[in-house]
Amino acid sequence: MTENDAQNLGYAGDISPKEAWQKLVDDPRTVLIDVRTPEEWSWVGTPNLDDLDRDLYFVPWAFFPNMAQNPGFVDQVQSEASPKSDTPMLFLCRSGVRSVHAARALTDAGFTACYNITCGFEGDPNENGQRGKTSGWKVDGLSWNQK
Repeated sequence: MTENDAQNLGYAGDISPKEAWQKLVDDPRTVLIDVRTPEEWSWVGTPNLDDLDRDLYFVPWAFFPNMAQNPGFVDQVQSEASPKSDTPMLFLCRSGVRSVHAARALTDAGFTACYNITCGFEGDPNENGQRGKTSGWKVDGLSWNQK
């Protein structure tokens, strides 16, 4: 992706779940922020970064059931993850839509390395409308757990 492409997106770029995992492996400054709802974390599961000895940050972009946007999102990311302006931040949601908004919001707040994880945790729906069957963190075989 070129710098011009990133400027057109409004954030640093899109990366696959596998690329996100590799970025977490390669760069200890990188943070993963799951922007789904607490209900999704509980019902569907979350990435597991234990093998990397890394923290996963949970900051919802919106709130269930009406999916109203979290007005304190940027402040909560700053408080939870304590990023510097050039900290690589990877944003994950269910399918890669809310995470685009999250990456743009943090970019607008002055951060320069905000990435959307395409396909998200569960990916796109299949022909039967089921997620978690075609793409995403779980389908890519990346570590996750459910509590």
